[in-house]
Amino acid sequence: MFIDAVVDTLATFSALALFAIAASTLCLATYAWWNPRTQESTFYADLQPTLQHSFSLIVPCRHESELVMATTVGHLLAQSHPRQEILISVGHDDPETVAIARKLAAQTPDVVRVIVDYSKVKSKPRQLNSALAKCRNEIVGVFDAESVAAPDLLVNIDSCFQAKHADVVQGAVQLINYRDTWYSLRNCLEYFTWFRSRLHAHAHQGFIPLGGNTVFIKHDLLEAVGGWDASCLAEDCDLGVRLSVLNHRIVVAYSPRLVTREETPDSIRALIKQRTRWSLGFMQVFAKGDWRALPTFRQRAVAWWTLMQQHFMAFAGVCIPVAIFTVVYGNFPLQVTVIAFVPMVPTIASMAFDLCMLREFGRDHGYRIRLYDYLRLVIGTPFYQILLAIAAVRALSKFVRSDFQWEKTGHSGAHLSYLNGAAVG
Repeated sequence: MFIDAVVDTLATFSALALFAIAASTLCLATYAWWNPRTQESTFYADLQPTLQHSFSLIVPCRHESELVMATTVGHLLAQSHPRQEILISVGHDDPETVAIARKLAAQTPDVVRVIVDYSKVKSKPRQLNSALAKCRNEIVGVFDAESVAAPDLLVNIDSCFQAKHADVVQGAVQLINYRDTWYSLRNCLEYFTWFRSRLHAHAHQGFIPLGGNTVFIKHDLLEAVGGWDASCLAEDCDLGVRLSVLNHRIVVAYSPRLVTREETPDSIRALIKQRTRWSLGFMQVFAKGDWRALPTFRQRAVAWWTLMQQHFMAFAGVCIPVAIFTVVYGNFPLQVTVIAFVPMVPTIASMAFDLCMLREFGRDHGYRIRLYDYLRLVIGTPFYQILLAIAAVRALSKFVRSDFQWEKTGHSGAHLSYLNGAAVG
């Protein structure tokens, strides 16, 4: 009897915890559509009559192809904003990428420079800090090696800094190769929801884990806080936490025509490694505890809940096989069985919302979403969630073992064929 009571209690607790996680995720995902005023607040500011800022754009590259790097640098050079410099940051132990960077810089030496990071241990934040020391302009922006920026992005970012009196402006990133693999559609939609809604919800709550790309920060502020944490695998999230604690104004802005376009990981293995790195980074940020210095209890509660999401995902990963086992072999009382199905309510609501968002994703970016795409979204979602759970469990294991080795995501340039509408039909 005692063992049965313990099992029933654990099953009930697990179901309620999973319900809370799913419900909060749904709440954040739908934030931008709560009412017309909320939706309007997510957009960029109107263009200002004059341009006031200059930009230093850092592009950290490691083991990249010339095609990917040249495309990224080419789109940054094509910006309509006249005052910018581009710093390609590379590691001294990566001679092939260094050679490509110097070749690209030689074509426009007045705008593009190569910064070589000589740190013994390599990481993205170390490359960013090496470049930060060489930045000359007022606003520092970060782009990934495969980022394809919209031509009017910097003009709109400049206006956003002016009109909204921002210290930081976070633009949007969108993965676009949604037809390449069974998981790419789910991955693309995840980015769409994150930058279209969830980050805006975090900004409204006064606590925001910044994205590591298409983010722009005042140069003097970035230096004042010591740049990026070189040991953190989620240096973007960590920076957002520290700036939130200091109560700096962080503005998140969205426009479908101004998103920075990128690619999904090219294999399941690469996806799991990428998400492991992100999960592990969030766990690092939580353990550092800077969020505890946020000024209000509400902000601290939001920070705790946000940073604990990866622990929750690991918990869900453990619950999945347990749930399957108990469904097959369990013999629970009626009330426990009913409670066990409670998490299905927000889960089904989230799926319905995702189908609507898939339609909006296609409309915003000019892709014709077919019935087949809706079907594979529904079918692929539970398997995608299993991959995320595996990554979170893997991250927790690495955290316990203090294994913070950088597992870099490779870039194949898969998104480049989508730039000119090649995948519209």
